[in-house]
Amino acid sequence: MCASAVCLGENKSESTLPLLPKPTPPPPDCCQNKFSESFLHFSFLVGSIGLSPGLNMGHQWVFVVTLLCICGGLVSALENGLVRTPPMGWLSWERFRCNTDCDNDPEFCIGERLFKEMSDMMVVGGYLEAGYDTIIIDDCWLDHKRSDDGKLQPDPKRFASGIPALSDYIHKLGLKFGIYEDYGNFTCGGYPGILGHMETDAKTFAEWEVDYVKLDGCYSEPSTMETGYPEFGRYLNETKRPMVYSCSWPAYQIGEHPNYGSISEHCNLWRNFDDITDSWDSVLSIIDYYGDDKDGFSKFAAPGQWNDPDMLIIGNYGLSLDQSKAQMAMWCMFAAPLIMSADLRSIRPEFKDIMLNRNLIKLNQDPMGIQAKRIIKGKTIDVFSRPVMPVFSGKTSVAVAFLNRWNEGTPLKVKFTLQALGLDHPGGYQAVDVFTGKKLGSFKPADTFSGSVNPTGILLVKFNILAKSFGQEAVKLDSSEEGIDVSYPGLTGWKTEF
Repeated sequence: MCASAVCLGENKSESTLPLLPKPTPPPPDCCQNKFSESFLHFSFLVGSIGLSPGLNMGHQWVFVVTLLCICGGLVSALENGLVRTPPMGWLSWERFRCNTDCDNDPEFCIGERLFKEMSDMMVVGGYLEAGYDTIIIDDCWLDHKRSDDGKLQPDPKRFASGIPALSDYIHKLGLKFGIYEDYGNFTCGGYPGILGHMETDAKTFAEWEVDYVKLDGCYSEPSTMETGYPEFGRYLNETKRPMVYSCSWPAYQIGEHPNYGSISEHCNLWRNFDDITDSWDSVLSIIDYYGDDKDGFSKFAAPGQWNDPDMLIIGNYGLSLDQSKAQMAMWCMFAAPLIMSADLRSIRPEFKDIMLNRNLIKLNQDPMGIQAKRIIKGKTIDVFSRPVMPVFSGKTSVAVAFLNRWNEGTPLKVKFTLQALGLDHPGGYQAVDVFTGKKLGSFKPADTFSGSVNPTGILLVKFNILAKSFGQEAVKLDSSEEGIDVSYPGLTGWKTEF
């Protein structure tokens, strides 16, 4: 990473103030609920003071401006109308990295063949139908130099047909096209970055009909990101082409309390922790970081703005079947982008089934967009809770995940009353195993639920709120019932007194 402002290669004098993004021409639902709430509020004001359709045009204009300001004031995210639920797709990095040796390794190198074949598999493999709709090129696609007119260009041998042709191929399959760049003067792999060329590169992406831009942060000065990332986002918006904007801004400010208010205002999603690697330890470290939530970033997750814990590594080499289920379940609990990075041409069916599980995807795409919180940090079992639809009488349904850190052979058993985990609706809940869709029964807040969790695995249960209250009184939580009871069947014969 470049540590000196000298390496930035660009005059930042025009970006000393935070730059609010200019919305692209909005789709019909651009302001969505925020607009509806503003319009209702405006209508109430108009009605309450007796304004009529015959109101002076000048006065009407004042109210129109007021309405727009109300709507704009409520908009806190990059309001390009995109990714109202977490984005889903495929990215090359974790599985294929920066393999540029297409002469000796043509099947696995970063080139147009790879992205066309993965696009084909997204369609014929059922991924597009399930919601995975974006193919994203990561680093190492570029030529090492710009064109004579200063524009980005792909490696001419590995992308012989050019990026517009690849973009067209992907779009004709019904998919969206994503691409990688870097806020620095070089990408992490040493290819041209965007500094000094922000406006030109944004226009180039629009010309190539890019739908999704991932902007990394290597070879840049982290202290400039608070103005630099919004600046590039502004240039993207000025192209008038809707492009999802994925930032790596907070990932380069770990431990420095990133400004998540500004990040969520200017980015659709953002990486905020270490790169994932093909191992359970890496997955667990990310889950722990999200559970600790030291900078309070979870509260910024919402439609159009998402925390990104990095790619799904399911179907590669480092995770067992149970660990793969755990990663998928936790990413769904976190309302995280579901960005696969496996070889879809050869993935084993049991791993493919995890990523295509419709119940898990439905949980991930819950329209409330609330990120799960860790409510219990145990010795062997951590518990996460996420409010989800449906809602009744102001109370939500709740998804609860029991993540087992225990790795010594036998499953652990968990037992708890619903009220101990904050599920207090008097009418009770219908419990459903999210992986299988199996109904596990109806439970009142004081009832006891029990289940089993495999080593380094997960139990994921959705408690759907029941509409009828049966006239019961609200249940009060007995402090003696806080938490869960965990038992260890594998140790029932173990004697420790010797």
